[in-house]
This record gives sequence, C-alpha cells and structure tokens, in this order.
Amino acid sequence: MKLTEQIKNIRLDHYLSQEQMANQLHVTRQAISNWENGRNLPDFEMLALISKTYNISIDSLVSGKKNKALQKLNLKTTIGIFLFLIGIILFFINANSVSYIDQAGILHENFFLVPLAYGAIFVALIIFISQVIKKYFH
Repeated sequence: MKLTEQIKNIRLDHYLSQEQMANQLHVTRQAISNWENGRNLPDFEMLALISKTYNISIDSLVSGKKNKALQKLNLKTTIGIFLFLIGIILFFINANSVSYIDQAGILHENFFLVPLAYGAIFVALIIFISQVIKKYFH
C-alpha cells in the first residue's frame, strides 16, 4: 500500500476529517489533501509525528506492511480468547458430567477437569493482563 493510501486510511480509521487531522498534526488541510492525493509527501519529521500520534511504526507507515508487533499482539489475543473459552467449556463439561460410585466403592468423577479449567482461565488472564500492561505502560 502506498504512503498516500496509508495516510488516508489512518485518517479514516480514526474517523477524522482532513481538517481535524491537520489540526492534530499542526499543518493545513491542504497539506493533508496533497499527501492523500500524492501531489507531495510529508517530510521525515512529519512522518515521525504521524507515527507517534496515531501509534503506527514508521516502517509500516512507509512500507504499508502490517507491523509485526501488532500481528504478534493479535496472535496473543487470539490465544488468550481460545484458552479462556476452553476453560469455560471444561467447567461446563464438569458441571454436566455424571459422578458415581461403583459396586467396589470407587468414585468415578472427572476431577481433572476443574484444575485444567482453572489453569486455562488463569493463563488467559495472564495473557490479557500482560497485553494491557504492554499497551498502556510500555
């Protein structure tokens, strides 16, 4: 994706008009329009400001490729959601499974499901908390 398209996509993703984006970046609306239409391009200092203001790496802004850190964050989020759902499903299975004592006096119960469920949910929460800390305090 070209830099001109990237700038326009950033503006649209943040629901900004050209005027609003121009005010945030301390440039004119015409400068934003010129960047989006490819008549001229922002200088490196302006690219750095765009990168900082809209939380996108300069590399991904210029090259148009998704930031690898963002892809890694999305993968961790997906894994966290998956583990959380697995934990909930394990609790549900345990609650709906039958426990009984046979004639020999042996208890038959899916006792292992509860620690597995707690473990999956605990790991999912650790993933979510680490991502929040990384996002807001890094």
